[in-house]
Amino acid sequence: MNTPVKENLIAPLSLEQIAQYEKDGYLVVRGGCSNDLIDAYNSYIYTIRSAEEIEEWAKPHIGKILTDEDRFSLRVFNPHLHDGFSLQMMKLPIVRGALAQLLGDEAVGIQSMYFYKSPGSPGQAAHQDYYYIHNEPNTLTAAWIAMEDVDEANGCLWVIPGSHKDGLLPHGRVKDKSEHEAWTDETEGADLSKQIPVIMEKGDIVFFHNLLIHSSGKNRTEDRWRRSYVCHYIRHDSEVERDDLKKKISLEL
Repeated sequence: MNTPVKENLIAPLSLEQIAQYEKDGYLVVRGGCSNDLIDAYNSYIYTIRSAEEIEEWAKPHIGKILTDEDRFSLRVFNPHLHDGFSLQMMKLPIVRGALAQLLGDEAVGIQSMYFYKSPGSPGQAAHQDYYYIHNEPNTLTAAWIAMEDVDEANGCLWVIPGSHKDGLLPHGRVKDKSEHEAWTDETEGADLSKQIPVIMEKGDIVFFHNLLIHSSGKNRTEDRWRRSYVCHYIRHDSEVERDDLKKKISLEL
């Protein structure tokens, strides 16, 4: 893949923000996505999942008869590969520009996920993204968009600032299956007492390093969701080992 053309590339981050990212392994950009755009995309995904016949790419593949609860609890995986709106959400100019500043060159998209996190649903145990997505040279970066207000009650992210400097830790079985999804893996040897919550408002975007130890808690509310749109990116000259994530998406509009 050729290096993307840097036309209309913005530089949204200050030197202080870049330094903070390098120190902590994550950075929250407040109000990075407009509420109008978020409302439109939330409604759009709702329409797709509420259809009598869900398009194949958007179906929750669960190995059993689909229930109404399944429609709005199980994530939509890689919608950017099939859907124009989801693709454009991956290409937000503020995301493209911030990634270029953090990585020193243009990024490309490799994965997208729309999460529902319905009331009562579990979170994901502490982990590092590189464990799941090996890439060389290692430039994997996540951009996590809050599609509504997020706090400890409805299952926000928790991070260990600076943990991206400690390298890849071993991962093993999830310990607390009442709090976290059992099908994932959990970092071993991390001091989870150092975790802090990432409180976000609708439209905020958090960027984080692939070695940052992060998790999410259970949604303990009865009537609040914690929807998010999460994309993974690499620098354009990096390569991913996983066959299902090898396709590189230019962020040029």
